[in-house]
Amino acid sequence: MEKIIIGKLGKVRGLNGDLKIIPLTDFEGRFDDLTEIFVGDNLRQIEHVGHIGEEIFVKFKGIDDRESAKVLTNKILTVPRSQAAPLDEGEFYTFDIIGCEVFAGEKKIGIVTEVLKTGSNDVFQVQGDKEILIPALKNVVQKIDISAKKIFLSNYDYVS
Repeated sequence: MEKIIIGKLGKVRGLNGDLKIIPLTDFEGRFDDLTEIFVGDNLRQIEHVGHIGEEIFVKFKGIDDRESAKVLTNKILTVPRSQAAPLDEGEFYTFDIIGCEVFAGEKKIGIVTEVLKTGSNDVFQVQGDKEILIPALKNVVQKIDISAKKIFLSNYDYVS
């Protein structure tokens, strides 16, 4: 089963085993309706998810004290890919973009190693002969083929 990363566990809060969630997803409320989640390789049942201001906390069934919760700190939170939040047309998951080969015309210029969130648009960090940054804009990116793991650039004059 393919899983996707949606967060990471942070510090323990309080005495009854609540843990802070560090979201690694763009979808607000992603954690609110979950009843179970993979913590590392182990499937855990969620007792409740709570919010304090902008922070999100989780309480797992069977984790009832601070010491038991500390063991889970820094563990990655994943869900089956089938539970990925739906996307609108033309949107892609960051984890699908990473690892794509990037082509300028017929020339392969590298592989996406990271997607940088700049606020106005994403930027693909591409490693080839040298590292380059490519803005994820319609006038630069001609086509993204996730099934083939390939990205084709339309405006590639600046890539040499």
